[in-house]
Amino acid sequence: MSDNKWSANRRRFVKTAGAAGVVGLAGCSGDDGGDGENGNGSDGGTAGSSDSSTTEVTWVMNPAEEEIDIQVQYQPLFEYIESEADVEIIEQPTASYSGTAQELRRAGEGDRVFADTSPGAVAQIPEEINVTGMRVAYGAEKYFSLITTRADSDIEELSDLEGEVVASAAPTSVSGTLFPLLMLSNAGLDIGEAPSSSPEAFELRTSDHSTAREQLIQDDRIAAAGTGAFSTAAHVPQEQFDEMSQEFVDISAEYDGAGEDDPELRLLAVSDPIPRAPIVSNAAWEESLKDEIRQLMIDAPQEAFEHESQADIAEELNIDPEILDMDESELSDAQQDELNLVEAHALWFSGVVEASTSDYDPVAELGQELGLEWGDL
Repeated sequence: MSDNKWSANRRRFVKTAGAAGVVGLAGCSGDDGGDGENGNGSDGGTAGSSDSSTTEVTWVMNPAEEEIDIQVQYQPLFEYIESEADVEIIEQPTASYSGTAQELRRAGEGDRVFADTSPGAVAQIPEEINVTGMRVAYGAEKYFSLITTRADSDIEELSDLEGEVVASAAPTSVSGTLFPLLMLSNAGLDIGEAPSSSPEAFELRTSDHSTAREQLIQDDRIAAAGTGAFSTAAHVPQEQFDEMSQEFVDISAEYDGAGEDDPELRLLAVSDPIPRAPIVSNAAWEESLKDEIRQLMIDAPQEAFEHESQADIAEELNIDPEILDMDESELSDAQQDELNLVEAHALWFSGVVEASTSDYDPVAELGQELGLEWGDL
């Protein structure tokens, strides 16, 4: 995708404004901020826009992993939408899945809101949202939840986790907490009323996918971690997936990269396939513009989901792009971490396909199996 004036302006705006400068700019934002940390309490003006005739569309977003600047990650898709429709995307980062759900609940008839969110949102707030489409990663429309332990751990199977500490993602994360809880329950462990309250048979520590993974790696008190496969599969040798889940081998976009990262983790469980996360919109918004943007995403070319270069990502993250041309042997540990961070900011999905609420029935059924009251989460 070639560079042009509007994309350059977006890059400058995102870089200088940051999260605090762009949250709370649309009518859907409440004064209390919730989990979304609404920044300046604006009443829906055209901050960051030089053209007052351009329609503002709010995009509520929360990162699945703590280290990801989701505004940088989503930049190519937003640039594409703005180039094809007469709109300005106003990013509204939130701190959690529940924060995103709160913002969607607030959105009324006069608000124009899209959101990236967990599959659980379709079951949690079905009346407040419409499913715009399903995000797909390299042709894969489904993904997986994993439970892993350290390679040298004494934990051999899920039942060994009784009395132990298990790390997981956010309480309402489908792949990071809910499916792990189902797998643990099916293994005979008493999960009590989790995730609404503490499990009976073990201690559950919720955070986000990458934090759960790092806690497992760095803290001997953590016996296992439940995460989406995108967070931990690279630490698990392929042969372990070969032995445990043919569906993972056949379907998962993460299988090819399995086992490439250190340290090695050992696989304890793989979930059934999960429908990938949706993009949704607020149901009260009924303008034709919503359908126009929806179709733009479904018909988008591959380059709409790709940054122009890793150097652009490095610039947005204030990382010296010279490290991109260095040999691995020349990199310090800190520079290697920076390089990994640049690579992690590639947009995680490679397309959007048509989807409806019924595509997420497996998630609703998951809630029934766990006895969840989605509205209380």
